[in-house]
Amino acid sequence: MSAWLPDIMGWDVAWPWLLGILIGGYLIGSIPFGLLVVKAFGMGDVRKIGSGNIGTTNVLRTGSKLAAFLTLLLDGGKGAVAVLIAWSLYGGTAAQVAALGAFLGHLYPVWLSFKGGKGVATFLGVILALHWPAGALCCLTWLAIAGVFRISSLSALVAAVLSPVWLFATGGDPIIWLSVVLALLVVLKHRENIARLIAGTEPKIGRKS
Repeated sequence: MSAWLPDIMGWDVAWPWLLGILIGGYLIGSIPFGLLVVKAFGMGDVRKIGSGNIGTTNVLRTGSKLAAFLTLLLDGGKGAVAVLIAWSLYGGTAAQVAALGAFLGHLYPVWLSFKGGKGVATFLGVILALHWPAGALCCLTWLAIAGVFRISSLSALVAAVLSPVWLFATGGDPIIWLSVVLALLVVLKHRENIARLIAGTEPKIGRKS
């Protein structure tokens, strides 16, 4: 793998390339797989179901575990693909830029008037692609919290907030600051969930609406 420092060329020449990588990552991340999967399964518009979110948790509220699993896989996969393409072509710095672009694309997709998902699957996908040991620990954290409390948003918040810790513990120091930024965005997108968690009204995993 290439170094994590500016590894394309000097910054004065590199920034247009990095901007292009950011935009490319954004376009990949903008693909609304939850919406497309639910429509493909003949279940209508996921934005009119449950919370109206296009992510895995709301897709699960359709009652189709397969649709939810495919959404999880595809939303995580698009983040990982964006990272791996950038990394293979230009190195580690480009991979981080692509990760940020893909994550922002999922949160604010141009195709859906910038109203996207909450980024959990895409977050896990980019962390796995950038530094798989920390990504695996984030996934295990999500599973552990979900297994105990059965609340998807709580699992996502804990996994995201702990990601810098897992990166530090497994030698992923070069992407800690990126993970902090992504985790903050996850928290921001979950602010309504946080209010419901405090009030004790957050729904459990799998509840239909």
